Amino acid sequence: MLQLFKKYRSVLRFILIFLGSYFILSLFYNIYLDLSGSEKYYPDFFTYLVAVQSEAVIEFFGYTANIEPHPDEASMKLFINEYFLARIVEGCNSISVIILFLSFVLSFFANLKTTLFYILAGAVIIYIMNIVRIAILTIGIYEYPQHAEFLHSIVFPLIIYGTVFLLWIIWVRIYSKTQAYESEV
Repeated sequence: MLQLFKKYRSVLRFILIFLGSYFILSLFYNIYLDLSGSEKYYPDFFTYLVAVQSEAVIEFFGYTANIEPHPDEASMKLFINEYFLARIVEGCNSISVIILFLSFVLSFFANLKTTLFYILAGAVIIYIMNIVRIAILTIGIYEYPQHAEFLHSIVFPLIIYGTVFLLWIIWVRIYSKTQAYESEV
């Protein structure tokens, strides 16, 4: 049994750190959601902020956009030229995806400075890509309403999860170079 543990030590370490950090970060995020019943930033601050920033990106592309709180649920309604096109719900704010990304990076912890820098840079990239994807989806639905299902089911997740996957690949390469350098020293 001990030999089996030693043989798969790195795999078990990865799984334990990944699941442990994912669980702890998700727990903190859920506590935040439970405590964020504010009227000013209905539904929660991050979802509200993503809605405001998505509205700004859509307007940057030359459309008239506006947001308003949904009267019946914890979401923001997003309009282009007064057409209601999308709801921005808590799941659209990218925090859960950032937690997934962060858990993976922590599982391949390099040195502190490199790891923290990559986590910060990756979280910012994911957050920005999320806002861009909401803008693309909303403009796409406005311009091509017949493709709304394809845009939401395929393009929308492909952008955000594709970004996370690429960031993971880059991190594994950085981690392996860091590990090779440390073993030479």
